[in-house]
Amino acid sequence: MQTPRYADERGSADFGWLQTHHTFSFGQYLDPAHMGFGVLRVINDDRIQPAMGFGTHPHRDMEIITYVLDGALEHRDSLGTGSVIRAGDVQRMTAGTGVTHSEYNHSDQEPVHLLQIWILPEAAALEPGYEQRHFAAADKHNRLRLIASRDGRESSVTVHQDVSVYAAQLEPGAAVTYQLDRDRMAWLQVARGSVVANDLSLAAGDGLALAGEPVLRLRGQAPCELLLFDMAAAEPA
Repeated sequence: MQTPRYADERGSADFGWLQTHHTFSFGQYLDPAHMGFGVLRVINDDRIQPAMGFGTHPHRDMEIITYVLDGALEHRDSLGTGSVIRAGDVQRMTAGTGVTHSEYNHSDQEPVHLLQIWILPEAAALEPGYEQRHFAAADKHNRLRLIASRDGRESSVTVHQDVSVYAAQLEPGAAVTYQLDRDRMAWLQVARGSVVANDLSLAAGDGLALAGEPVLRLRGQAPCELLLFDMAAAEPA
């Protein structure tokens, strides 16, 4: 099974300082048919205007990954962490028993473009935590680079769930193949550009759900950047 989720089907909102698109139900956007995919709960495609952002707000029992595409995002939280997340950086925050944080565009001149991703944790009431790593463009060039995993292998950030997250930047014509185990499911998210995935053409903002597919074949069309989530198959209801 492979099911596309096209960009123009997503929920969206324009608050002036924030333009956002929701792949899955979020905030005031509710679509019972798109509440998430497996343990993947949120993919928000956010563009924040200069010197603007999210004031201090709480989270709990969620693994939150921030992937910055352009610009820089300033982060502060109740763990005492203060950082700037730039293009190529990946931040993981374990909300666990509870954390508050704020996120602002670090620039007063340029917008920041990011994907905010929420993953359901493997257990409730985990100890809150924070981690940030940089992944050079060269490491993602025409290949899938592991950026997040349950065991932190290959210098990826650690996520408290059975999920592996890969990032790739493909040139036109570049081909990548990814094998999927029978007991796994996957979600492909195109961050920008366009790609052919198993003969299906996908553009920026499009997603693709895969279950029971043995392989994912990717070929760049326009220069593109994408994320791939490989996760344990959901248990039958």
